[in-house]
Amino acid sequence: MPDPNNQEIAQILTEIASILEIQAENPFRIRAYRKASLVIANLAKPLSIVYQEEGEKGLENLPGIGKNIAQKIVEILETGGLAQYQQLQQEIPPQLLHLVDIRGLGAIRLRTLHEKLGINNLDDLKKAANGGKIRQLPGFGEKSEENIIKGVTDYEKHVGRYLLVRALPYAQELVDYIRQMSGVAMVEMAGSVRRRRETVADLDILVAGKPDIPLYNHLKGYNKIKEIPAHGETKITLVMEMGIQSDVRLLAPESFGAGMLYFTGSKQHNIALRRRALERGWKLSEYGLFSGEKRIAGVTEEEIFRILDLPFIPPELREDQGEIEAAESGRLPRLIRQEDLKGDLHDHTNHSDGYHSLEQMAEAAKNMGYQYLAITDHSKSQTQARGLDENRLLQQIEQIDQLNANLKDFRVLKGMEVDILKDGSLDLPVEVLQKLDCVVGSIHSYFNQPKEETTARMIKAIRSGVVNIIGHPTARLLQEREPVELDMLEVMKAAKKQGVVMELNAHGNRLDLHDAHCHLAKELGVKISISTDSHNCLQLPVIQYGISTARRGWLEAGDVINTLPGDELLKFLRGQRKDRDTQF
Repeated sequence: MPDPNNQEIAQILTEIASILEIQAENPFRIRAYRKASLVIANLAKPLSIVYQEEGEKGLENLPGIGKNIAQKIVEILETGGLAQYQQLQQEIPPQLLHLVDIRGLGAIRLRTLHEKLGINNLDDLKKAANGGKIRQLPGFGEKSEENIIKGVTDYEKHVGRYLLVRALPYAQELVDYIRQMSGVAMVEMAGSVRRRRETVADLDILVAGKPDIPLYNHLKGYNKIKEIPAHGETKITLVMEMGIQSDVRLLAPESFGAGMLYFTGSKQHNIALRRRALERGWKLSEYGLFSGEKRIAGVTEEEIFRILDLPFIPPELREDQGEIEAAESGRLPRLIRQEDLKGDLHDHTNHSDGYHSLEQMAEAAKNMGYQYLAITDHSKSQTQARGLDENRLLQQIEQIDQLNANLKDFRVLKGMEVDILKDGSLDLPVEVLQKLDCVVGSIHSYFNQPKEETTARMIKAIRSGVVNIIGHPTARLLQEREPVELDMLEVMKAAKKQGVVMELNAHGNRLDLHDAHCHLAKELGVKISISTDSHNCLQLPVIQYGISTARRGWLEAGDVINTLPGDELLKFLRGQRKDRDTQF
């Protein structure tokens, strides 16, 4: 049986923190659970592997995880659950906890609404808000009530959708479990997870095998299933513990490629392919490509594309956004791959709000096969992140120079994630930032400015002459914070004119730029950096999610600056800001 994955463990700790906050427990204890949950959710290495390799001590050595929480993780890994969590769940109404995620609410305010208005679920909350009852409570008011109503609307948009970073591990574990079964010829994930959409509604798993294999009995033994609401001879519907539905379909091997094509989608892409088949007198379905009653293709997707006079179209492009026309005319992009990257250009250390040292981050990046890593700790305005002022930055520059003197075939780039302030000015003087190899300019405050102000703010930073990269340009947090109002076309035009790069932040709840913005950047000739915004060594491998989004945005290696070897990258950065003279 598969071990609980990082997302499951993080969710348990998050919910414990929320329940404790609703119960007005010790804030330091609550903060410890939240910090540990955030760290775990963004670790690329499974905690089960850490525990197997290093024991409980290895868990204790992870950022933000002490002995107490390490013991709870051990209990989850060894038993599949946590007694404390199960007890806490009995102490509050079962649907109350779901409301914590509504923007404008939070656990403390939710406790007040529960105590004063008897709110236990979403319907209770909507009735109270729409009835004007919330504004009457001390500490709320009309504006708070309006924000809660808006938060409910946004929340309902996301209900039933799951971040790719959460859904993909479940899909992979289910595939691995089914693959263990005798009689299974092939098993793969399909659907929107295979297309690597940033959020997904369900999982589609396809299995090739004989019709009499006991797939249902095998799935009944899977320990991550909440229920099996429906099952037949060729389709079994599961509801996973996290709540996401998974449809497992059994296909004949001769139809497996056709099934993969059909169930991967998208719907509009499939319609376009079926139309192409009909124009040639054929019929395309999930069972194969047919000429009359004769199946002429179906074992593999490649076979079907070839007979339709098309090259293989990567799953990430199958959105009916010109990919078939591009394939037909030989203009399909050669999509970027993770192995094309030579380094990461946005990372934090324990000098600000990261966990690991300069040396540790460099070693982890080198172990990934990178040639370089940019250290971009926060600037002074980010006081909660222990942002660096001028003096601390200059000290860090000296330390990086000393570190580079002892490194072989690897370089740490001197950088900073500098705040773009409300008026578009930068958080540190230009003459200080000019000493750096790489400056990432990012918005971390005043997210509610009007579109015109935010656009002007961003363009001013682009024109500063010192910013190399605009970090997480829309500042969104998927399912948590909406993107800032921004005229992205005007920002991209300014970036193109100034030679400034736009970041695709690979962090699982950002993926910012999103795929359409990446496509726009490619069309305009604006370069992209794909970086992880890592705050510890174990986050570096989440680069995979940035690569997936880049591929959905039609990006090739030549569109991304951190595919450049070290010497060429520094030459590029020098070309952006000619006042520097750095040698790799």
